[in-house]
Amino acid sequence: MQNLTCFKAYDIRGRLGIDLDAAITARIGRAFAVALSAGRVVVGRDCRASSLDLSKALIATLVAEGVEVLDLGLAGTEEMYWATSHFAADGGIEVTASHNPMDYNGLKLVRAGSAPLDTASGLGAIKALAQANAFGPAKPGGTVRDVSAPARAAYVAAVLRFVDPAALRPLSIVVNSGNGAAGPTFDAIAAALPAALTFHRLHHTPDGTFPNGIPNPLLPENRPATAHAVRAHKADLGIAFDGDFDRCFFFDENGDFIDGEYIVGLLAQIFLAKEPGARIVHDPRVIWNTVDVVARAGGTAIQAKTGHAFLKQAMRDHGAVYGGEMSAHHYFRDFVCCDSGMIPWLLIVELMGRTGQSLSSLVAARRAAFPSSGEMNFTLPNPAAAIGRIRAAYEPHAIGVDETDGLGLSFANWRFSLRSSNTEPVVRLNVESRGDAGLVHAKVDEICKVLLA
Repeated sequence: MQNLTCFKAYDIRGRLGIDLDAAITARIGRAFAVALSAGRVVVGRDCRASSLDLSKALIATLVAEGVEVLDLGLAGTEEMYWATSHFAADGGIEVTASHNPMDYNGLKLVRAGSAPLDTASGLGAIKALAQANAFGPAKPGGTVRDVSAPARAAYVAAVLRFVDPAALRPLSIVVNSGNGAAGPTFDAIAAALPAALTFHRLHHTPDGTFPNGIPNPLLPENRPATAHAVRAHKADLGIAFDGDFDRCFFFDENGDFIDGEYIVGLLAQIFLAKEPGARIVHDPRVIWNTVDVVARAGGTAIQAKTGHAFLKQAMRDHGAVYGGEMSAHHYFRDFVCCDSGMIPWLLIVELMGRTGQSLSSLVAARRAAFPSSGEMNFTLPNPAAAIGRIRAAYEPHAIGVDETDGLGLSFANWRFSLRSSNTEPVVRLNVESRGDAGLVHAKVDEICKVLLA
């Protein structure tokens, strides 16, 4: 029995030719169909150079298992989520490695109703079947149907329902698609919006070789292109997407990057204004701004473990209207409790139109009240030992310990979160404070010395 190392906590990711290839993808597809007793499955893919071949292998094995495959072609992960429910499919699969390096690819999976899969809710069973690779004979009746056009039309209509076009005022917007899958879908949405919005498209054409670098705007080194374009065009804001565009990142009119937790706060305010007392789900990495915003607006903040499968399940369990992660995943009850990279920018543009405020002014007070470090990644030879050193040094002095996901320690006026990634071999650090940016910088330096000792 081959140990399939590509299975992670809630996704499948791996190095091509080592952890993942067409044959392994086919086994996973067949296991998916068997484990879910699937008769109809939606399949989409990103624009990575390897994604088309993996998608073909996946579709072929699903058809051989008697499945009706609804093929989205080149599409974002969120389009697969929406189509799975829209077409009443038994599951959906997106071939994507999102923001991982060039030599990676992977799969994102959902069950019927676009419900998440993790180890406890079905991913473990799929892994066991794929590893055993002991399937019965092929089943007749499998088919493939190209649904790319009707699926995109239904998806565009769904995301546009989140905003009132009449509230959109003239704005100049830089859009950096990172040569990922976002471009065609963005254009379909933009075509339905008022002409008063002016878009300056950057790295817009899908190109699986990623000539301008891996599309991951969370990394500081990937931000200057968008920031420079905002300043060059004198734009009102900038938007940048990752490879499968389920994450959306924002730059204000000065070209300054807006850390994700402040966008979570803005979106929470938008939904609480519409539904007073609603529940808002957030991840445990940077929390003080979100908790404060939700409390002031009369809502209930609910913390969930980091990762899209866990946030989605918490959304469903608690009936939350919105959920957000500081890493720029944003989840919406009325978008089958899934994450979308397109809905956030529509909502922020509408908010700017309604208030007449710039993006920088919308977040200025929150940035001052709860400054944060931004997420820092460390590739360490022994992550567990490093986290152990941090625990020993800081936990005895903490007034709050949170082990929802990794190690979170709170003190009188500052807090930090340290966790191992679910999809990459790195340790991630976030530090926040109550109104003291200098303290954030000092604690980052202090913790880094212990981590790297």
